[in-house]
Amino acid sequence: MFLVDEIEACCVLTTPLDEDEADRLAHQLKALADPVRLRIVSMVATSNTGDVCACDFPSILDRSQPTISHHLRQLVTAGILEREQRGKWAWFSLVPGALDGIRAALGEGADRSPAGA
Repeated sequence: MFLVDEIEACCVLTTPLDEDEADRLAHQLKALADPVRLRIVSMVATSNTGDVCACDFPSILDRSQPTISHHLRQLVTAGILEREQRGKWAWFSLVPGALDGIRAALGEGADRSPAGA
């Protein structure tokens, strides 16, 4: 048993999502609900240059180019990644602020379990 001295809000939302916000977030979450896509986003987000060439993904992820292209298209369509053509290759970077809505809806640091629980 534990005592809670102070009750904190469970997340950072101050109002419920409206229908448009919920639809947009659901679309983004569906796009992210795949292990390969999560890895792609994490690779782009942690890249030293802020972008990654499509040519790098097949060998790192051990997937075929058509499979990688499918996943990249899903992430671009969801507004998470943006594509820039440079000569023969496409380069992908995170859309600025693309994940802000997800962070806000889920609450950064949402694990607010009481200490010692």
